[in-house]
Amino acid sequence: MRTSTDSVTHTRLMQNYKERLTPSLWAFAGATVLAPMGALVLAPFDGVIGLIAGTALALVVILAMALWSTKITVTGTELRAGRAHIDAKWLGEPEQLTGDAARAARGVELDFRSWHVVRSGIDGAVKVPITDPDDPTPYWIISTRTPDRLAAAIERARRDASAEASRAHQAGWAGCGY
Repeated sequence: MRTSTDSVTHTRLMQNYKERLTPSLWAFAGATVLAPMGALVLAPFDGVIGLIAGTALALVVILAMALWSTKITVTGTELRAGRAHIDAKWLGEPEQLTGDAARAARGVELDFRSWHVVRSGIDGAVKVPITDPDDPTPYWIISTRTPDRLAAAIERARRDASAEASRAHQAGWAGCGY
């Protein structure tokens, strides 16, 4: 029988990687400009209400920017990048990219058929080939602050997917009576 502690431990083991691609500090600083703007708009009516409304507006925008930012996760044998997800059995070997290589992969070398989760202000990226012959997407390019950790998590997921496929294959042969 599993306890709630076992479930939490199991979930932590299954969670290989998680990153939220939040906007840069400059973007958050820019959102704070909404506070005095809101105050100025409402100042002719009531200065105090203007300050309160402007501050509330800035806080709501900053919270929305943080909460609705794109998530990258590798859980078990699944990679999720934004709203897309794929089983690791269809992933090739991930390539870590930084600096000029990452800029080129997200820019002039970007294949229009690829799935891309690209964010400005994030230097690193990981390029993951797609091995599914029925998928027209040649690769995924994912912006990340930690390309080494994301690539390692994808490798673990690929290894786990391969092990699962091997176990399923052996179980299938075991049931045949050979």
